[in-house]
Amino acid sequence: MAKVVMYSTASCPFCVMAERLLKARGVTEIEKIRVDIDPEKRLEMTQKTQRRTVPQIYIGSTYVGGFDDLSALDRAGKLAGLLADKD
Repeated sequence: MAKVVMYSTASCPFCVMAERLLKARGVTEIEKIRVDIDPEKRLEMTQKTQRRTVPQIYIGSTYVGGFDDLSALDRAGKLAGLLADKD
């Protein structure tokens, strides 16, 4: 299974929904980078993604985006294939 990295905060309902969806698709481990605790990580996230909201999700080397993007990938039937990649 591909590595999943998620920039998040403690009080983000969309982060919780993203985590729930990923776990429902078999993801057992999500590397969470808490941008509410570490301002440098928020800056890193903003520079990498050009977005300021959380969650921001990477699956392997692929930038997925936020929860809406993740959900759209799942509805399109493309999330499982992305999760299966070992890149």
